[in-house]
Amino acid sequence: MQVRQVAETLTRALGLDTTPIGVARADAPPAGVPVFPDAVPSACTLWRRAEQGVFYASAARHFNCPVGAMVMGFDLTADLKQQLMGLVGMMVSEGYLGQEEAAHIPALPTARVGAVYGPLAAFPIEPDFVLMWLGPSQAMIAAEAAGSCDWTRAQPPGVLGRPACAALPVSGARGGLALSLGCTGMRTFTEVARDRMLAVVSAANIEAFERALDAAVAANRSMAAFYERRKREVA
Repeated sequence: MQVRQVAETLTRALGLDTTPIGVARADAPPAGVPVFPDAVPSACTLWRRAEQGVFYASAARHFNCPVGAMVMGFDLTADLKQQLMGLVGMMVSEGYLGQEEAAHIPALPTARVGAVYGPLAAFPIEPDFVLMWLGPSQAMIAAEAAGSCDWTRAQPPGVLGRPACAALPVSGARGGLALSLGCTGMRTFTEVARDRMLAVVSAANIEAFERALDAAVAANRSMAAFYERRKREVA
C-alpha cells in the first residue's frame, strides 16, 4: 500500500479534519518504532494517541480494557479472563449488554502479542486496518463507496454499536468497511466529538475503497447541484 497516497486521498475525498490512522498487529516493534510506555485505560485510547505518531504497544498495554484486549485477539491471562467475566456481568446487570450477546462479540484471531499504531501517512509497515473519525455526511459517502448502501445486497450491513472496537474484526471478516456508532467507553476514553463515529476499513480492500471514493464524491456533488436547482425552482 502507498500509505501516504491513500491517506491523502481519504483526507481529501472525505474532508477529514483528523488524520486517518493505521493499525497492524505485530510481535515486535518495527525498526525505529518506539515502544509505547504509558498505561492507558482502554485499547481505543491508543487510537487517539496514534494521531500524534507511530508506536508499538504490547498486549499488556491493552489489558486495562479486558473487552478491548479480547477483541484485539490477545491471549488473556487467567486473571484478565476473570476481570472480563466480571465486566461483562456488570454490563448485563446494568442492562447495557444482553445476556446472550457476550458470547457473540467479534474478536480477531489470537496470533500476535502487540500492535503498531500511527498516522496512516507515516505507517512503517503494511497496516491491517485504517481507522477514521467521520461525521454523518462523511459516513454516507464512505458507505456508498464501500457498496454498503447497495439495495441489491441480500442483507446490507448495518451500523455497529458496542463495543466500538468490534468494528475491527467485523471489517476484517467483511473485507471492507465497518461503521460503528461507538460505545460509552469509546466516547469516554477517546473524548472524540459527539458528532463523530468510527469507520474501519480492512487494509486488504483499501485500494478498491480509495478508487470508489472519487466516484461517490462526484456522484453526490452532481446530485447536490441538482437538488439545489430543484430547491430554488420549487421555492
